[in-house]
Amino acid sequence: MVKIHGALVDEQARCVHYHSVLDIVAINFKCCNRYYACYLCHAASESHEVSRWGTTDLRQRAVLCGICNNVLEIGEYLSCNFACLSCGSQFNPGCASHYDLYFDLVR
Repeated sequence: MVKIHGALVDEQARCVHYHSVLDIVAINFKCCNRYYACYLCHAASESHEVSRWGTTDLRQRAVLCGICNNVLEIGEYLSCNFACLSCGSQFNPGCASHYDLYFDLVR
């Protein structure tokens, strides 16, 4: 089982910053190889700058579904239409507004 870091409120990757029923993903940060529930949890716990995943990293398994613990490739996550490819659980579409904090991608 993947360890999720941050100010978690449950075992499904919800944190004090994002805790709706749809907030069930954790991101493996490239800079520290640690899964965090969100960028705010990372900022509160780490003292280094964030390194974002790039276009050459789309095959990297880095996005965890908090429901089934499946780890999606970045490319899979970005094209999954906000649903886990393994269990079908719905992800928060609002997370797309934060993609630039995790991913450095030309779209």
